[in-house]
Amino acid sequence: MRSDYLFTSESVSEGHPDKVSDQISDAIVDLFLSKDPEARIACETLTTTQLVVLAGEIRCKGVYENGEWAPGAQDEIEKTVRATVKRIGYEQDGFHWEKLEFINRLHGQSDHIAQGVDAADNKDEGAGDQGIMFGYATDETPDLMPATLYYSHKILERMAADRHSGAAPFLEPDAKSQVTLRYEGSLPVAATAVVVSTQHAPGYDEGEKEAELHAYVKRVIADVIPPVLLRETVYYINPTGSFEIGGPDGDAGLTGRKIIVDTYGGASPHGGGAFSGKDPTKVDRSAAYITRYLAKNVVAAGLATRCTIQIAYAIGVSEPLSLYVDTHDTGTVGDDKIEEAIKGIAKLGGLTPRAIRTHLGLNKPIYQPSAAYGHFGRKPEGDFFPWERTDLVDDLKAALA
Repeated sequence: MRSDYLFTSESVSEGHPDKVSDQISDAIVDLFLSKDPEARIACETLTTTQLVVLAGEIRCKGVYENGEWAPGAQDEIEKTVRATVKRIGYEQDGFHWEKLEFINRLHGQSDHIAQGVDAADNKDEGAGDQGIMFGYATDETPDLMPATLYYSHKILERMAADRHSGAAPFLEPDAKSQVTLRYEGSLPVAATAVVVSTQHAPGYDEGEKEAELHAYVKRVIADVIPPVLLRETVYYINPTGSFEIGGPDGDAGLTGRKIIVDTYGGASPHGGGAFSGKDPTKVDRSAAYITRYLAKNVVAAGLATRCTIQIAYAIGVSEPLSLYVDTHDTGTVGDDKIEEAIKGIAKLGGLTPRAIRTHLGLNKPIYQPSAAYGHFGRKPEGDFFPWERTDLVDDLKAALA
């Protein structure tokens, strides 16, 4: 296995047009789940200059039933959309939470999909779609995430916090980051390049103001990345020059276009399915969460320093078609033993869609916070980010004893 190499991951801010779309879609998921925990949602969002469009399929008691919207429901949806854009911070000529045009094209879920997913008679609830999902964990960082992605996220989170607090008033919502690390012996030893492109106020692309912006970004990087990794770093800060026009006005946004940012920064395979805008019967979301949960607990239990887990489903079928564990030759026990241990843990319920939702508590309005800065590597607090808990460690150890 190769141990010396360069690897790069990127992140995008909450104001990136695709992330604006993701956050709106998940705000809609949360809205409907707050009304009906068994709601079915597949909400796609388009954002562009002064326009937000929702499309997709829903089923929600008290909100949309028998092909009709409940009184006031569409107004509440629009308020949710505008509040999301306002929270991100868009009050620009090309995209403003109060002035944008809003179009709602959500409609009822197909009966043919519903019949495959719903539990009935002796049939358990089936998966909401076919597909393959991957989870990953590595001991490179305290959050058991790839270091390249971890640092990319943290840079933008810090910049967003400073923008919201007023500490960096020259920043605008749209931004991207990218971190390249050199690995020796499979451990990061140096950040060879850091790229940050951030939307900015007028005038911060030349002279003293540009220097101020560049100095600020370098301070953020120095606060986020350990100094020992920054000894040979080349910085690329707004390398194209001006970045005044950004967000949905600069580039249209769509739900689900940042799936690598959302997951592991390219360090792990990806099944191809996006998360945002989907209720937890969709295994694109819930099974990706459970595989992260399983991989993280494998690493947290000391069973491996790296772990990839794949799971597969067929639409309308409750039992997974396959479960695959790969510890990349870092495991303390055989990968097949870990697979059998996972299958034997009763509280996981055979990893059916219903069991996943029950074990992780996914039928709650907990999703909008996941829609920017990654779904993984987050702090589990209350009902939020339950897939980041490491409460399966003892069960895994016991099963392998």
